[in-house]
Parts: sequence; structure tokens; C-alpha cells
Amino acid sequence: MFVRSQLSSAVVAVVTLVGGSAAASSINQNTAWTINRPNAAGTYRVVAYGDSLFAGYNGAPFNVAKRAAPYVDGEYLSTKWNANIEIIRRTKSGARADDIYTNKIVAERSYMQASNTRVVMFEMCGNDYLQARSAFMQQTGTCNYFELDSALFNCTLQMERSMKAINTYATTAKVKIIANIFYPGFDADNVLTNCTDSSTGTRVNKRARFLPYLLRSNWRACNLAEQYGFKCADSFAEYMGADYDSNGDGQIDRDAIRYRSGESEDGYVNRLTALSSTLRDANVHLVNSSTSYDYIQSDNTHPTYHGSSTIGINTSGNGSGSGASDFSDSQFLNGQNPVWNRSGHERMGWSISTFDPSTP
Repeated sequence: MFVRSQLSSAVVAVVTLVGGSAAASSINQNTAWTINRPNAAGTYRVVAYGDSLFAGYNGAPFNVAKRAAPYVDGEYLSTKWNANIEIIRRTKSGARADDIYTNKIVAERSYMQASNTRVVMFEMCGNDYLQARSAFMQQTGTCNYFELDSALFNCTLQMERSMKAINTYATTAKVKIIANIFYPGFDADNVLTNCTDSSTGTRVNKRARFLPYLLRSNWRACNLAEQYGFKCADSFAEYMGADYDSNGDGQIDRDAIRYRSGESEDGYVNRLTALSSTLRDANVHLVNSSTSYDYIQSDNTHPTYHGSSTIGINTSGNGSGSGASDFSDSQFLNGQNPVWNRSGHERMGWSISTFDPSTP
């Protein structure tokens, strides 16, 4: 069984995807880290745009986890390509999707315009939904779903704008990836609201109401990816589904809930809703029937990460560093490092890496 303290020390509530309430403030946490290899064949760049997830937020404003998902992908690339890899994270913890699109992807487009850029990835929308969820839970009287509807509309709009912008600016990228979002607080949300539905006159189960919004958002992320030449890393499936067949339907749970090309939005939502009994809170991610790992920090929101190494952030919101890969080439087996499924960031980074080209 995974012990939380093995991953990180100081993990507290954050200014972004918070489990109980969502603050409106945001903070730049930009990092540049180079993985160096002896006798490297070249130096290539990975650029990641997003909020606290790609930042590697660990509860502190002036340092972030080194082994956040973009770094993990960079390490896989360094091994695969025998190359030095620059991992550029342009991230803002607490930012909503429109902020990431405007002030990161567009305003800081020069990072992906570098001639050595080979991979560009982004994630967004977590703060949109968590702020809407928080506002929804504060309601009394008759429930109003406007905030949730608006979050879905705005997220969809900004994801599409972001893909168009990246296609315009990242002209040397060989792969472009969006990571969809998991459901933080899945177990905690299994409670009734204080407001009542106008149709039934009864209180609403928070999780039952919120889950379809998140599913629609994730379907749109992957569907838009197909339209604009992106790959979609299905973080929802990797986090929320067990790595074995828990219900005896002949499918590994994570594969049963994965996005399927060609399936309609309603079809996807209905299929996953029918499989909701197999969804598991990512605090207890089951790799088999008797072993689980904790994918969520103690704030019940942010992914856990391997080790305790961090990157320092200065008062301008920037940090940098370099070093060798944390794992030797001999430790990688079948495209996986030895801890690929033991923490949230490792799992997300590995999922992203499955789309990496074989050569730069």
C-alpha cells in the first residue's frame, strides 16, 4: 500500500483546484528544466501550458514538484531519443481556461516557436469547474445550474481556441497533446446540496449532478483533439478506473471508461454513467484487487508526485535548473519507468508519453 509521505512533504490546500472551495487568485509558476545526457544526440524542447496541474503545485508558492507530468514525459523522451530535453512549463496556478489561453498560450507563444520544439501540451478548465462547483454548493432555495453550464461552455470555447493557436505557432512540434481532467473529490462529493431541483423539489446529489458536466468536458477535449490534429491523454480514465477488471465484464476498468473515437457525446456520457460503479476516487487508485496507490495530495485536489525534489520559484514566478535523468536507461521496461503507476504525476506523464514520436 502506498504511503503518502513517500511522495512529498508539505502538501496543503492550493489557490487553484481546491477540493472544498475555489479561490479567485492565481500565481505564475513558470519553470525551465533541462535533462542532460552524456553524448546526447541533440537538444529538444517540450512546452507545457496550463494551471497548477502542469505546474506541479505542492502547496507552496515558491517551489513546485520537479517530477510533474511534463517533466516525466521529458524523461521518457530523453531516454527514447538519447537527447537533452528542455522542459518548459508556462503555468499559472489558480488560472481559469480563458486566462491560460490569453496570458499563457497566446502571450507566451514564443516558447513553442523555438526551432527545437518537438512536443507541445496543455491542460485547462479545472479551476472553471471547481469554482462553479463551489458556487453551486453554496446555493439554497431552488438550484440554479447557470454556473455549471457556463463553465462547460467557456471551457469548450477556450480548448478549441488553444488548439487553433498552438497549431499556428508550434510549427516545429511533431506532436501536440491535450490532457483531459480527472475528478478530484469524487468520494467527498457524494452528498446532497442545500438547494432543491425545480423539477423534483428534492435536494440534489452533488456528484450525480457534477459528473456529467465533467464527462461532457472530457469528451469535448478528446473530440476537439481529433478535429485539430492533437492527441488526447485520457487522465480521467487513467485516474478514475482500476487497472484490472473489477466488475467481471471482460474489460480492464480504465479501458472500459476510456474515450472512444466516433462515439457521440451523449453515448460517452451514458456509457460512463452506466459504469459509475467502477469509478474510484483517485486517492485509492487500484492497480489490482489488493494494491492501491494514492494519486491525490492531502488537499484532495492535486496529483501526488514521486520523490521530494522541487524547483525553486523566485518572486517573479520563475524557476530553472538542470540535471541528469532520475532513472537510468536500464530501469525503463516496455516504455515505463519503475514508478510509472505509483503517483498521479507519474501516471499522467506516462500517459502523455505514449504519444511521443519515436524520433525527434
